[in-house]
This record gives sequence, C-alpha cells and structure tokens, in this order.
Amino acid sequence: MQNRFFAQRALALRTTLRAAVLTAVIPFAFQNTALADQKVLLSYEATPSAGFHLPRLSQASYDDRAAFAAEVLKEIVPKIVTANGIDPATLETEVTPGGYLLKTNASLQTEGDLDDPTADRLAGSLGYVFRQYSVLASRLDDTKGKTGFVVVRFPKDSLNATVAQKFFEAADATKKGLGGGYTAFGDEQIFLNVTNSEGKPYSGLDDATFEDGLKRTAASFGNPGSEVSSSGKATARFIGNDWEKAQRGEDYQSLLGGADSELVKKLDEIGKDYASLVAKTAESKGWNRDE
Repeated sequence: MQNRFFAQRALALRTTLRAAVLTAVIPFAFQNTALADQKVLLSYEATPSAGFHLPRLSQASYDDRAAFAAEVLKEIVPKIVTANGIDPATLETEVTPGGYLLKTNASLQTEGDLDDPTADRLAGSLGYVFRQYSVLASRLDDTKGKTGFVVVRFPKDSLNATVAQKFFEAADATKKGLGGGYTAFGDEQIFLNVTNSEGKPYSGLDDATFEDGLKRTAASFGNPGSEVSSSGKATARFIGNDWEKAQRGEDYQSLLGGADSELVKKLDEIGKDYASLVAKTAESKGWNRDE
C-alpha cells in the first residue's frame, strides 16, 4: 500500500538533510508470523503513482484495484523476486486493504526471511517497476524498534475493505493524527505511528496518545465489534524515489547498482510487461480517459 502522504513528506526531508528516505502501514497477523520469526514485511501498491497517463485512476473502485493487484501478483511480482536472486516460493505476498489519508485502496504485502540489504533491494525493485513513491520495509515487535504499532482485531471473517475504511474514519474523528495510514490482514487492522529521521511521529501524537485514541475508537465502534489486541515497537524504513525530481527512478537505480547494472536492466525488461498490463487494464477500465 502506497502511502504517498508519508512518502512525500519524508522524501522532502531526505532532500533537505541528505538522509534516508521516507502508509504508515504494517501487515500480517502477529500471532502466526512476524512476532515469532521477525520476518521483514514490504508494503506497496500495484497501481502506478507516476510515469503513466491515468487521469481517472483516482476514481477506480477498490474491487478494480484489487483485481489489478491480483493480476500483478500473479504475472509480475514473481519476476521481480527472481531478478533479485530470491526464490518466489520463499516469500508470501497477498492483496489486502491499505489506507492513507482517509482513503482505502488495495495494497500488496510481501513477507519473508530476508536480511536488511536484500529486503531493501527487493523493496527498491518493486518501487522501481511499479513506479511507487515509496515501499515500506518493516520488522514487527522489534525490541530495538522506535516506532509504535497498534493492532485492532475484529471478529472472524468480519474485516473487509468497507469495515476497515469505516474504522479508519472513526479513528481520525476520535483523534486527529490517526488518519495517516493503516493496513489490514485477516481480521486485524494495523496502525503504525511512523516517525521521521528525528524520531518525531508524522501523526503528531506520542505512542501513548496514539494507542489511547485507537482504544477509544475500538470501544465505541459498534458492529462489528473490535478491540485493541496488541501494541508494541517496530522498526520501519522507507525506500523511495521522488518521481517529480528523479523521473527515471534514479533514487531506486542508485540502490540497485546504477542504471547500467544487470539488476536494473532486468527490471527494465520486466517493466515493459508491467506497462503492457497497465495499458490493457487502463483501456478496459477507462483509467486512461481524459476528464
């Protein structure tokens, strides 16, 4: 799930400080995955944020975006993973709801046992091909982490994009600053209090206030019922490219070995397949029609 709000703010910060870049989202059910294994999680969108003339993409329905993401997951993601020398069978990727700035879109979440350099290269490769402003790489419940997270749990099989969006709006109404971003997996909706390079949350809320706002939202949410099931600390870093200033993806290319590297050459070829898929879908869904 792309989080352009946080991506743009952090990209601006990086430009100013010459430091590391940037849904405030974090995926997957803790009890079965990341808590035990400390796996890395990559969060991103399949629909492009730059490089394509898609004036009506912003009007696309969640279902259409999810269908496109599913096709990208089947046809494109394995090629990107393989280009990085990783066996696709060792990773798990799913289409899930993800939100930013009070809007829910379909997102892709990839989980696997990867070290930080490998995870960052894969994140950069995904962002480069899919023309994302950022991809979030994170590790949950990290004792060394400095970013707070809160998990809101719903009854079995009750959390979908509609319910997630409703809770998202309710959280922001309860406490301004909670409408930055989230992601969902299974019956859990996860909020991450993302911080900048100075350790200050973009939400403007300290972790205790952040959690309290979500607890109050869950307590008053109604049908379906919800509760804050866990909270803690995570590590999170954003891998990104400012497509307005680096229109060829130079920030990503630098991470991936340069424009002439073998990896970037492979990704450019995969990008042609992705562009064909975007063009086909845009034509059938009307995303490329001028307003």
